[in-house]
Amino acid sequence: METTLGTVRDEDFLRLDHQICFSLHAATRAFNGIYRGALKELGLTYPQYLVMLVLWEHGELPVKGIGERLRLDSGTLSPLLKRLEAAGYVERRRSVEDERSVTARPTGAGVALRDRALDVPRRIAAATGLSLEEIQDLRTRLNALSARLDGVDPEALAADGDALCG
Repeated sequence: METTLGTVRDEDFLRLDHQICFSLHAATRAFNGIYRGALKELGLTYPQYLVMLVLWEHGELPVKGIGERLRLDSGTLSPLLKRLEAAGYVERRRSVEDERSVTARPTGAGVALRDRALDVPRRIAAATGLSLEEIQDLRTRLNALSARLDGVDPEALAADGDALCG
């Protein structure tokens, strides 16, 4: 099989093992499994961990800002924040200036949880078997891929017969 897009048979593009989207999906599922184990002792799910990472880094933020950073809509983010609040790690407050706006911040227990989470990134990095440089390169490439895909109009792809998953 040729490696340039123009000479690859259409049928070959339909092979699961040729799909970049499936490779990313499989890697995501594998990461989720590793994180599930690493976060078990903290009592956090992976999405909750992501919320806490944002709050540990930025302190108090509007819920909308957390959603933008994590690429989560309010319907997904609100239940996460409610569970973190019930666990005592997060406090949510309505803005005095605009009661439609809600902010979230880590509580004292949430800040203390950060100390317990400090070794999680190293354990995850070790599980990959990659060097720090390889991890940084992969992250840079994935960020660039995300930026390129964010710039694509999904409606334009629907009509484009040359658009491919992989």
